Amino acid sequence: MLQGFKDVPRVVWLLAAGVFVNAVVSFTFVFVFLYLTGPRGLGADRAGLVTGIGGIGLVAGNFTGGWYGDRFGHRRVLLAASTLGGLALTVFPLLPAPLLYAALPLAQYASGVVRAANSALVAVTVPEGARRQAFAVVRCASNGGFTLGPPLGALIATGLSYDWLFVGDGLGTLFFALWTARAVPSRGASRNAAAAAADGGPGRGGLWAELRARPAVLVLLGAILVADLVYRQQYGTFPVFLAAHGHGTRAFGFVIALNGAVILLLELPAAVALRARPPLPVIGTGLVLVGAGYTALLAGVGTASAVAMMVLLSLGEILYKTTATAYVADQAPEHAAGRFQSLYAGVSVSGVVLGPPLGGALYTAAPGLLWPLCSALAAGAGGAVLYVSRREARHAARPAHETGSQPQAVAG
Repeated sequence: MLQGFKDVPRVVWLLAAGVFVNAVVSFTFVFVFLYLTGPRGLGADRAGLVTGIGGIGLVAGNFTGGWYGDRFGHRRVLLAASTLGGLALTVFPLLPAPLLYAALPLAQYASGVVRAANSALVAVTVPEGARRQAFAVVRCASNGGFTLGPPLGALIATGLSYDWLFVGDGLGTLFFALWTARAVPSRGASRNAAAAAADGGPGRGGLWAELRARPAVLVLLGAILVADLVYRQQYGTFPVFLAAHGHGTRAFGFVIALNGAVILLLELPAAVALRARPPLPVIGTGLVLVGAGYTALLAGVGTASAVAMMVLLSLGEILYKTTATAYVADQAPEHAAGRFQSLYAGVSVSGVVLGPPLGGALYTAAPGLLWPLCSALAAGAGGAVLYVSRREARHAARPAHETGSQPQAVAG
């Protein structure tokens, strides 16, 4: 299997090592609500407002991080956002309650910018043809860190205090900034910033024209928006659904741990095995599997159906997330690599904000409709991607005089 990763540059492995360490200590998002309602003494409504605004900050950071990177250089933006986010988290326990409404969104915004800039760095560092493997390496490192983080965070919160969670997360983020500064060369940043400036910069148009020239990317972004809304239900309505049917927190923890285990076990082998396959059919199949996961819950509420749901969901995630990230990177023109990655990064976490209120409202009003609708939406999103894939394949197979086009180099 290692032979399949020979084209992944050394800098990506170094970046993945930093991502792993940062992910291990990124445990505050798991415990922030408990911290706000516990040691900080906020009511559930105020704590929900703070965390909700923080989620908006995360999505906004993902949407804008690539814009900054195209203008100023992705490495430079990654360093600045990591430093800002690390400092905000480190001082978080010292802030009075009113400032938390600003500090948490700021830290989350910086985290979103880091995520987008990190993806853009991989996109501009790795040549087309090896990006799936490169993104799989980084995702595997991140998932491995997040698997270790929550148990470690629970030990710190109970053995020391919740305050140390934020200090540890902040110091880990600052370490990631230092690690990136030493591990990632700066030569690519100025080149990409110069290319964006020559194109007129992130704020002067041009992006929409590039997207219209790539209709499959637009369809993919819409499909990912729908899929993430469905995907995030595993963290919101799914545990409520389990509890309502007599399965407590322990069962939910086991099922979520299964997600991490499947991804860690299979994501890298899948990236190697499927690296030569056309990306859109792989993505579409993954989205359909996400829908199939929620369909498993219609068979009844028990250990077997919950396990089947999570295994199918995890397999779908393995197929679509890494492949879609690499596909968007491959389709992006050089001067807009960061902006394309930002669009994908923002859309791919939109369910963090949209999922809980929409899923919760539907589950409250008509609980029997939630899982069939989730299944239908994900399957529809996958079907749309598969349809575009077949359409592009037919178009590519037709002679140039029939399509009205002439052979030309593809940007990006």
